[in-house]
Amino acid sequence: MFFHAHPDDEALLTAGTMAMLADEGHRVVLVVATAGERGLAELPRGEELGRTRMDELYRSAAALGCARVVLLGYGDSGLAIDGGVADDRPDNAFIDADVEDAAQRLASVLKEEAADLLTIYDPAGGYGHPDHVQVYRVGSRAAEIAGTSIVLEATVDRDLLLRGVRLAARFYPAIDVRSFERAYSPREAITHRVSVRRYAKAKRASMAAHASQATGGDGDRTLGAMLRIPGPAYRFVFGTEWYVRRGLPRGTRLRHPFDSP
Repeated sequence: MFFHAHPDDEALLTAGTMAMLADEGHRVVLVVATAGERGLAELPRGEELGRTRMDELYRSAAALGCARVVLLGYGDSGLAIDGGVADDRPDNAFIDADVEDAAQRLASVLKEEAADLLTIYDPAGGYGHPDHVQVYRVGSRAAEIAGTSIVLEATVDRDLLLRGVRLAARFYPAIDVRSFERAYSPREAITHRVSVRRYAKAKRASMAAHASQATGGDGDRTLGAMLRIPGPAYRFVFGTEWYVRRGLPRGTRLRHPFDSP
């Protein structure tokens, strides 16, 4: 089971792994906390955007071979200009949900599916989005309740990311390199490096399904820029997905979600 905050998060962090596991014959279930109705897009925020993004999510899930999609139904908490919690968030915002209650809801799906594995985010929520941090809290607790044996924190190799950002900053000085210095996970903490190059086509289709997130806003959208990368370069750039599994010996290096040291 793959637990994400908003539609399109699965495409960016875990799509290749999902396609790989589905191809291997595993039942893959995608759970999202919110419909992403407060995301940045050309459509106005609200129900219409939420419906559009859920339609996109189902297309993404189909491209990846998912057997089921579950929406927990919380409100998208949004993001403040400074990257923190938005003041104008809805009454049912995911960030304001009681962690125990939300975890019980997710645990019920884990139990129903008899899931062997759950992916969440790292404690920083990747780049720090409040809903991503809440995914970590809720997902960690849900795994405890359901007794799910393998919990993987979907992340990015921070060391590699910083090298790329510093290079990009030479050409785009407006990039704030410091904002990435605590994002995601340091290389030494990463336990799983999953090669998904064989599933680059499915991953790209997953990204492309989220068309509403490729445009909108004043600047170039990250997803739109990713989709413009040529095929061979795309397979290289997005050919690895990274995870952290807590409790493993320091220095563990695994290649498959179900591998053990």
